[in-house]
Amino acid sequence: MSKEEMGEGGGSSEPLLANKYRAGCPGCRVDRRNAERPGKLPFAELFLIWLVTLCSTLPIQCLFPFLYFMIRDLHIAKQKEDIGFYAGFVGASYMFTRALTSVPWGIVADKHGRKPVIVISLIAVVIFNTLFGLSSSYWMALTTRGLLGFLSGMLGPIKAYATEAVRKEYNHMALAVVSSSRGIGLIVGPAIGGYLAQPADKYPSIFSEKSIFGRFPYFLPCLCISVLSVIALISCFWLPETLHKHTEDTVSVETVEESLAGTDAQENGGGGCLSLFSNWQLMSVIAIYCLFSLQDVAYAEVFSLWAVSDRSYGGLSFTSTDVGNVLASSGILTIPLLSSYPFMPALSGFTLMLVVNCASFLKNTFAVTTITVCNILMNDAVTQDVRAAANGIAVTLMSIAKAIAPAVAGIIFSWAQKRQTASFLPGDHLVFFMLNVFTVIALVSTFKPFYVGSNAKH
Repeated sequence: MSKEEMGEGGGSSEPLLANKYRAGCPGCRVDRRNAERPGKLPFAELFLIWLVTLCSTLPIQCLFPFLYFMIRDLHIAKQKEDIGFYAGFVGASYMFTRALTSVPWGIVADKHGRKPVIVISLIAVVIFNTLFGLSSSYWMALTTRGLLGFLSGMLGPIKAYATEAVRKEYNHMALAVVSSSRGIGLIVGPAIGGYLAQPADKYPSIFSEKSIFGRFPYFLPCLCISVLSVIALISCFWLPETLHKHTEDTVSVETVEESLAGTDAQENGGGGCLSLFSNWQLMSVIAIYCLFSLQDVAYAEVFSLWAVSDRSYGGLSFTSTDVGNVLASSGILTIPLLSSYPFMPALSGFTLMLVVNCASFLKNTFAVTTITVCNILMNDAVTQDVRAAANGIAVTLMSIAKAIAPAVAGIIFSWAQKRQTASFLPGDHLVFFMLNVFTVIALVSTFKPFYVGSNAKH
C-alpha cells in the first residue's frame, strides 16, 4: 500500500497528529512552544517550578525547631509537660485548614488557571508567615498558621502545572523536581528555624535585645522565608499559564499519545471531579500517600519536641540550633531507625550527634523518595482536565492526615512524658512504637490487594 493510500485510509495517524492551536489560548501557546523544541531540556521552567515549590514548602516545618520554646514563651502551658499538647495544635492548624480548601483550589485551578492559585499561595506566605513570626499570643500564632494553610492551595495545582509546562518525555522529571524541592524545603525550613530563631540570644553582637528581633525572637526565620517568597512572586511574571481556555475540540500531542496508547488514565479520568473517587487506581495511591505523610509529619513533630525536652523526661536537651542541624543534614529502614530513637539519650557528645544525624538523613531520604513515586503514580492515573482536582483531593486527604498527626503526636508525647516509669513502653518508647505501627500499615498498603497498579505499557 502506498503512502498516499495510507493517508486517505482510516489507518493514517498523520491528520490526527497534526496539532491544532487556538489563538489566545495560553495552554496552546505552551504546547506549541514545547513542540518547537524537541529534545531540549526545559531548564528555565524547571527552575521556576523548583523555586515556587520551595517557597511554599519552607513555612510548613520551619517552626518545629523553635515551636517548643515559642509555646513556652507565650505562657499558655501551665506545666512543662503540657507544652507538647499546645504545640501539637499549632502544628496541626496549617494542615487542618489546608485540608478544607485543597479541593476547591484544585477546581479553581482547573477552571481559571494554575498561575492565579500559585500567586495567591505565595502572597499568603508573604503575609501570614510574617505575622506568625510576630505572634504575641498563642491564639495569634494558631490563627495566622491556620490562615496560611487556608490560602495555600498551590500543592495540587503545581503538580498538574509541572506535567503541563514541559514536553511529555520530561513529565516525570518535572514531578521529581516538585518532590525534591519539597524535600529540600522540609529540610532547609527547619534549618532556617533552628539557626535564626532567638537571634538576640545566639548572636548578641549582631541583634540587640531591644531590637524587633529581640522583642520577637521567632520573627527572623519567618521574615527570611517571606523575603524569598517575594522573589518567587516576582518570578511568576515569567511563569506561563498552561491551562487550555477554550471549549472547542483540540488535538494536542499529549491527547493523541494518550489515545493511541490506550492508557488507564483515559478510562479513569472522565466524568468530572466526583468520578475520581471511583478511580481506585488513583485512590489507592492517595491512601498510601496519606499514610506515609501522616507518619512523616508525626515524626517531624515528635522528633523536635523529644530532642529539645529535658533528659529527665527522656529527651536530649537540644537547643533549637541543634535541632536545625539535625534536620538540615538529614519503608523498611524506618522501622529499626525509629526503634533506636528511645535509646539515643544513653549517648553523648560527637557520637550522639553522628547517630542522630545519620538516622534523620536516612528517614528524610526515604520520605522524599516515597512522595516522588506517589506523585508520579497519581498524575499517571488521570487526564489533564481533572489533574489539578485529583491532586487537590490528594492534598486534602494528605492534609487531614497531617493535621491529625501533630495534634495526636503532641498529646501522646505529653502523656508519654508523664509515664517515665511505666512497665510497658515507658516514656518515649511509646511514642516511637506508635510511629512504627503507622509505618508498618503504610508498607502493607503498598502491596495487593490494597494498591491497584496501572496496566498501561509505556
